[in-house]
Amino acid sequence: MSGGADRPASAGVGGAQGSAGKAPVSALLLMGVSGCGKTTVGEALARELGWRFVDADDHHPPANVEKMRSGRPLDDADRAPWLARLNALLRHSAARGEPVVLACSALKARYRAQLADRLPGLRVVFLSGSQALIEARLADRRHRYMPASLLASQFAALEPPEEAWVVDIGEPPAALAAGLAARVRAGTD
Repeated sequence: MSGGADRPASAGVGGAQGSAGKAPVSALLLMGVSGCGKTTVGEALARELGWRFVDADDHHPPANVEKMRSGRPLDDADRAPWLARLNALLRHSAARGEPVVLACSALKARYRAQLADRLPGLRVVFLSGSQALIEARLADRRHRYMPASLLASQFAALEPPEEAWVVDIGEPPAALAAGLAARVRAGTD
């Protein structure tokens, strides 16, 4: 990937095409804190690959949306049914042979494990950037319900994945998407 990866990928949830003993990639989970570019990069990547794009934000129940809109972070009980719904969506797509790019914060290891449950072809992509960079990005945008004031709580909750493709978000989103698409097509891990 043209400068986008800041460290090599390790074997992880799912696996890349051609990896010994691993399922081919059937879903990509773009994860990271609010403002890291999950939706922008994910939409571009899905177009590049010809895959379906799913934004996890579109699947929150109304109570979660209202809680975040009021400036209160979600807890694990709030997230559990949402993550189960997303996992079911991914498994349904995999059963139909429909590859998916999912944009989802998935800040904790247990959230990623729940998303990956019974989905051997899921590859995690961690969109990584400094808090200062992401704060600057959030200052220039308005999310429909996620206030910039929750960014600190997201960084506090973030458990960087041990096994993922780690991508530095310093490059333009189109370059990140092109590099990730090339990596998927090449089947590199």
